[in-house]
Amino acid sequence: MMITRRTLLAGAGGVTALALMDRLIPQAFAAQIPAVGIQLYTVRDIFQKDPVGTLEAIAKIGYREIEFGGGGYDSMDPAMLRATMDKAGLRCPSLHIGYDALLGQFDKSVAMARTLGAKTVVLPYMTDEHRTEAGWNAALPNFNKFATELKKAGVDFAYHNHDFEFTNKPGGVSLYDRLLKATDPALVKTELDLYWAKHAGEDLGALIDRLGNRLYSYHVKDMRADGSMAAVGTGTIDFAALFKRQASAHVRHFYVENDQAPAPYLPDITTSFKTLQALRF
Repeated sequence: MMITRRTLLAGAGGVTALALMDRLIPQAFAAQIPAVGIQLYTVRDIFQKDPVGTLEAIAKIGYREIEFGGGGYDSMDPAMLRATMDKAGLRCPSLHIGYDALLGQFDKSVAMARTLGAKTVVLPYMTDEHRTEAGWNAALPNFNKFATELKKAGVDFAYHNHDFEFTNKPGGVSLYDRLLKATDPALVKTELDLYWAKHAGEDLGALIDRLGNRLYSYHVKDMRADGSMAAVGTGTIDFAALFKRQASAHVRHFYVENDQAPAPYLPDITTSFKTLQALRF
């Protein structure tokens, strides 16, 4: 096995190991992302019109991991999607499934995840009615329930943030802090959307450190100086500095995402892929 900064951090206890590496031979231990992934919400417009062609184009760019979300994928034939993935050399470690679907169509959701090969279900978004103190507190027990039932089915569970979880602070306590306190850390992991957390004013390094082993994956999208989204490498976020933090050793997947990627989409996700493929940390 190749020893990298990431593998050493994961197995050797953090700050001491990091200091030792940086003092000795930092270049030899520079880590890289083993398989750059993409959240398909980025290309939802073209995926909805031509799922097969879009998946083939993504694989041609060099992506090997995809995360389903948006684009109407949940109304498509999962067996067809899986066959296309297999042919293109793509795998789906996780997928986004909405709150209402998990509440009302749990078995169907699990079956879809299994067909697509996903090992983790990510809850991607909570609508306005859940963003009050009462609504959020009422929903959190279901997060634990989803995670418990998914675990019985052999599937993990994670929550994906936007900005409202940090900026909405009923009683002075953010919705995100309430989530972390009220959910089981062994079952409810986090998919940290780096752009949205920064957009909310969070110190990304401090947040990563705080999440620690609750981190499951990153959504990697860049931010321009004016706060708008950008392809990875064309904005202001220092991803290498974030990825080499000790807690980032827990991150299993790095998914490119750009909610506002401009048409025709493929050039934007190609820029992001090349940036992350070349990144060393």
